[in-house]
Amino acid sequence: MGLNADNRRDAAVVLLSGGLDSMVSAALARERGFSLHALTIDYGQRHRIEIEAARNIAAMLGCVRHVVLPLDLTVFGGSALTDDNIDVPTCGVGEDIPVTYVPARNIVFLSLTLAYAEAAGARDIFIGVNALDYSGYPDCRPEFIAAFEEMARLGTKAGVEGRATAINAPLQHMSKAEIAAEAHRLGLDTGLSWSCYAPSPTGRACGVCDSCRLRQKGFAEAGLEDGISYERHPD
Repeated sequence: MGLNADNRRDAAVVLLSGGLDSMVSAALARERGFSLHALTIDYGQRHRIEIEAARNIAAMLGCVRHVVLPLDLTVFGGSALTDDNIDVPTCGVGEDIPVTYVPARNIVFLSLTLAYAEAAGARDIFIGVNALDYSGYPDCRPEFIAAFEEMARLGTKAGVEGRATAINAPLQHMSKAEIAAEAHRLGLDTGLSWSCYAPSPTGRACGVCDSCRLRQKGFAEAGLEDGISYERHPD
């Protein structure tokens, strides 16, 4: 989706997980002239190191405010990221929706981001989803983003008063290689970001979960060096 029709370039709320995609999305918002408010959800994820990554990225981007919001999704479980009894897969991305899918995560997260944006008077939200090199999550698809934007128009005070919130997904149609190249163009320190779902005991990225595989593939295809180190590499 695009910017609001009146081309406002003031405040935007960025959903900042601490991953590469959210970092690049937030940096693109800053490049477009927005002042940034960042929201990170601490949902009990097993890769909690990404929360510290989000703090470092928010500081690097000069965010006006960074909210880390606790929301314990482990009480629901249903995902390898929120239930320690479900193993994170290390065999590569398949055709089915993987067990790392967190039920309704982006619906929940975007709803909270929308609430933050409306409270802050921001009419733009940035989210780092993409629909090319990804794990097959249904809440990363363009039709979901479009539907959520329409829901936001119908279901908020700002929306019914004609101040609808735009949901910007600037990476929506990019490959991981293109996202890595954007990070390079923007001069970002990719070592600040974190993508791994199953950090090793040494604190390094595992290198073999779906997220690590996609990230390594992207940097390799872009001919760029990643800023993080891995415990191992896929065979």
